[in-house]
Amino acid sequence: MRVQEISSGIYETQGGRKKQIATRNLVPGNTVYGERTLEDDSVEYRIWNPRRSKLGAMAVRKFQMPFSKDSRVLYLGAASGTTVSHVSDMVPEGVVYAVEFAPSTMRQLLRLCDARKNIVPLLADATRPVSYAHVVEPVDVIFQDVAQANQAEIAVENAKQFLKKDGYLLLSIKARSVDSTVAPEKIFKEQLKILSAAQGIKLKIVKKQNLSPFHIDHMGVVAQRID
Repeated sequence: MRVQEISSGIYETQGGRKKQIATRNLVPGNTVYGERTLEDDSVEYRIWNPRRSKLGAMAVRKFQMPFSKDSRVLYLGAASGTTVSHVSDMVPEGVVYAVEFAPSTMRQLLRLCDARKNIVPLLADATRPVSYAHVVEPVDVIFQDVAQANQAEIAVENAKQFLKKDGYLLLSIKARSVDSTVAPEKIFKEQLKILSAAQGIKLKIVKKQNLSPFHIDHMGVVAQRID
């Protein structure tokens, strides 16, 4: 087995012909969602399944992953914490502000936070960033994965409020959550237009790519704040 760091905090493992991505486990001996682990040179890694994580799929597709060990990250749509846990691995000296709307899901996320002290759970609505502005500091990265109709608008409002200049917005656009009656490609085009034409902030689209077959009717987007 060969383990190689391909981006800050993200590793590629190769055994025979099979390649997988992984993160270095911040809490060795502790898994989060039944993921496999492996050990190399006395370091434990957690295999990151791109079919269970849009951010993982973006990493496999060679999107720019602008994380560093001390990054401040705002994560919108944290759910039970599957992907949040990998971001936590990637920023061991940083902070992940994890926003989740559903109380039942938040209870699962809180169990994750018991073991991972760099995650700050926030039971809040991502459409109302002012409601958590008293907690969240300016951040280096925003990652958004929400199943709401106004996804681009939510990303813009949070970027205005929290994203540092030159910081990065990573966004998973779920076309069927915007409008299930419209062709996904048309939805993607409209959402990108909203990002590019946002008032009060300048976002430069760095990369966009469909995430199929890992996630059907989803587009991954990376944008940089340039104002």
